[in-house]
Amino acid sequence: MAREQLQVLSALDSAKTQLYHFTAIVIAGMGFFTDAYDLFAISLVTKLLGRIYYHKDGAPKPGTLPPGVASSVTGVALVGTLCGQLFFGWLGDKMGRKRVYGMTLALMVVCSLASGLSFGKEAKGVMATLCFFRFWLGFGIGGDYPLSATIMSEYANKKTRGAFIAAVFAMQGFGILASGVVALITSASFDHAFNAPSYATDPIKSTVPQADYVWRIILMFGAIPAALTYYWRMKMPETARYTALVAKNAKQAAEDMGRVLHVEIAADEQKLEQIESHNQFSLFSREFLRRHGLHLLGTCSTWFLLDIAFYSNNLFQKDVFSAIGWIPSAAKMSATGEVFKVAKAQTIIALCSTVPGYWFTVAFIDIIGRFTIQLMGFFFMTVFMFALAIPYHHWTLHENRIGFVVMYSLTFFFSNFGPNATTFVVPAEIFPARLRSTCHGISAAAGKAGAIVGAYGFLYASQSTDPKKTDAGYPPGIGIRYTLIVLGAINFLGMTFTFLVPEAKGRSLEEMSGENEEEMETTPNTTHRTVPV
Repeated sequence: MAREQLQVLSALDSAKTQLYHFTAIVIAGMGFFTDAYDLFAISLVTKLLGRIYYHKDGAPKPGTLPPGVASSVTGVALVGTLCGQLFFGWLGDKMGRKRVYGMTLALMVVCSLASGLSFGKEAKGVMATLCFFRFWLGFGIGGDYPLSATIMSEYANKKTRGAFIAAVFAMQGFGILASGVVALITSASFDHAFNAPSYATDPIKSTVPQADYVWRIILMFGAIPAALTYYWRMKMPETARYTALVAKNAKQAAEDMGRVLHVEIAADEQKLEQIESHNQFSLFSREFLRRHGLHLLGTCSTWFLLDIAFYSNNLFQKDVFSAIGWIPSAAKMSATGEVFKVAKAQTIIALCSTVPGYWFTVAFIDIIGRFTIQLMGFFFMTVFMFALAIPYHHWTLHENRIGFVVMYSLTFFFSNFGPNATTFVVPAEIFPARLRSTCHGISAAAGKAGAIVGAYGFLYASQSTDPKKTDAGYPPGIGIRYTLIVLGAINFLGMTFTFLVPEAKGRSLEEMSGENEEEMETTPNTTHRTVPV
């Protein structure tokens, strides 16, 4: 039996869409804009880093980052993100969402700038400092995941909560798009470099000295959107659900939300005591396992499987497009010309499929539900991965390359109009307030573990299986075709684990978490509680 809801929470659940909702979306969303920009911008400059710092004949493959360095530069931010999701997710439940929110943003601003200022006399020094700063950049980015999702879910009304949380996450698409646009503008600004000879003609002169500025400018630009929103992020009031249900200050929660909603709200301190009396179980208790164990398994497993495919696709677009010949061979381009070509490909994919996919989720998540969108997304990602992989040699023919790009773009569309958005939304809706940020952080960290598998695994897997085509110093892999088959199978697994995730459409956070359920005694020594479905 449901217990009567606190008035402040009922007011939030039934509130009409107002300016403060859109303000919260922009403030939280700009953090995700920055997150995506910083995580995906590195894939645009890794080839340039190889040209600048590994052009000597002694390198395993002159003009290319060695495999270990390439995987570290790409993956170290993901490792930092995983650590940040766990730490700041836990801290958000202990100290409050607002207080921790500022820490993550400040860390992102400082480390974005520091990444572009990476120093060292030789290649090893520059790569080591770049990896150091990108780890801490990822640490700050990691904190943004549980905090942004939790804050938006606790501010929103129950009818449009899914769309509001998804809109915050959709800013990731604009961040990916912005990284491509900034790379296009920056590389084009050094237009004299386009006149440099190709790498095959002259490995040294193909990389002009000014090219070192290009990657630094691209990485440092990520600090700007984060810095612009810092002031507004600090002005946001603490969420009423944290203040009332975690900090146990019903009066302050009523005052804060009364100012936001422009209504009088009763403090309901007696109701708060009743709610508090039977919601004391911890994360590692049997009661949590009974109520939410399968839910946490579902959110962690689906996010883990999704991110293997999603980050493999995003971080290594350049390798896939090079393999099918859509991007010319590096030997035929100058260093900055190569940046331009890679950025152009990423921008086209982001504009035509990635960004629309996110906003389709925003439009339909509160109509058809989280479960349907996630299941549909995994299904179509599986279909398109296999459709690319099985007749792979057909797609590599010159006349079929556009068809490959279209099919490949559809995998991005259905990942974003699918599990890439819903795996972010659902963990912010189904766990108790005092554990919400922690559980979202755990789910997100599982996702980043999948991203790390994708980032490091794809580097190996995408190498040619033909010894004659395998470059010196690179391990043989299973090739692009078989990698796509593996990713298709992973997406199918994601579809099956989706059945562990509950539907939260149109239901209050307290209804989903069971925080407003009455205790019902059936015998003097036995107590049963209603378990949310």
